[in-house]
Amino acid sequence: MKNRSIYFLLIPGLIVIIFFLFLPVLDIIIPTFTADGGIKGYLDFFRDDYFISILIRTLRIGIVTTIICVALGVPVAYFISKSSNKIKGILLAAAIFPQLTDSVVRSFAWMTILGKNGVINKVLMSLHLISEPKTFLYTEGAIIVGSVYLFLPLMIISMVGVMDNIEDSLTEAAESLGANRFTAFLKVIFPLSVPGMIVGSVLVFTGTFTAYTTPQLLGGNKNTVLSTLLYQKAMTLNDWTQASIISTIMIVITLTVMAVINKIASRFNERGV
Repeated sequence: MKNRSIYFLLIPGLIVIIFFLFLPVLDIIIPTFTADGGIKGYLDFFRDDYFISILIRTLRIGIVTTIICVALGVPVAYFISKSSNKIKGILLAAAIFPQLTDSVVRSFAWMTILGKNGVINKVLMSLHLISEPKTFLYTEGAIIVGSVYLFLPLMIISMVGVMDNIEDSLTEAAESLGANRFTAFLKVIFPLSVPGMIVGSVLVFTGTFTAYTTPQLLGGNKNTVLSTLLYQKAMTLNDWTQASIISTIMIVITLTVMAVINKIASRFNERGV
């Protein structure tokens, strides 16, 4: 009976989730099937080349950003986890510090860096590598750069928490059996870090896939993604039915990609975590 009473502690959280998350989501999804035409709205979305191109662009940006964050986050997290406690605190603070700045401010900072009169173009021209300013801003690349800067700290923090729990003796054992440091990292550290990689990848992808500010400011109108399309449909065109369809598709895709990430990650983890 005592153990059962513990479950009562879940009630306040469940009430908040149901009333402020689950029910609003249902209020968005259900009308898309009960409105005039029903499922026709979804069929029209997937038949429209314009919408499909936006969907593919959004997925591409999310996947590329996640891959880059994994590639950059794993070695950085490993370095932080192996540092002394004093240095580790400083490095973690440095990693978290960008998160303390609003995403709008960070996006505007990248606009000044990537613009035609920005830092990159000025440096390249001063080195005589280009004769005229290049267009870095309002491209997919700009969105990816801004997204990596925005969500890389989430990947690093997720990985550090897992790598801290990996015993040094495992690496030492691998090296004593003839593996060099790099091989020991790939065969021992990397597989054991998969749980943190899963969490970090999910956070990065979902954040990038649903982000609005960064794509709007760095991508411009020529690089519309689902979040900016959703805003246009709801706030500019007042087409709430189409906006609900887009949001439902985003929810389904996000859940699907999360499942795929877990499936792929389990193949790298010998324990199948």
